[in-house]
Amino acid sequence: MDTLDRNLLGLLRADARMSVATLAKKLDVSRGTIDNRIQKLEERGVILGYTVRLRPEAETEDIVAWMSIAVEGHETRKIVNLLMGEPSVAGLHDTNGRWDLLAELRVPTIDQLSEVLDRLRTLKGIAATETSIHLKTFKAL
Repeated sequence: MDTLDRNLLGLLRADARMSVATLAKKLDVSRGTIDNRIQKLEERGVILGYTVRLRPEAETEDIVAWMSIAVEGHETRKIVNLLMGEPSVAGLHDTNGRWDLLAELRVPTIDQLSEVLDRLRTLKGIAATETSIHLKTFKAL
């Protein structure tokens, strides 16, 4: 990745709905260049997809839980790919220390949380998990 790719990704992180024309104007390149760069970033797996970010308070009825995950051996990439396809996983983070990954789970009911936990804990490649339910946020970004 070069400077143009990094600047393009920065703009897309801020607003993934920004038009190709606007991106091209902001980066002082042609629309064709932007189209090609985005296509290559998607093909190389740098851009995995596009999503909607909601204000945390907009989802007040969801139960939020944090699942710390220990991965067996060299299975991290496989587990990440499986978790990225799980609708209840709202965020997934690589960590250091005792746990390998931290997954933010969002579900409407405690019964659904139980089902998700049962499903995720049995994924081949997950050695151990520890889950905490989010109670209150004192400071948000």
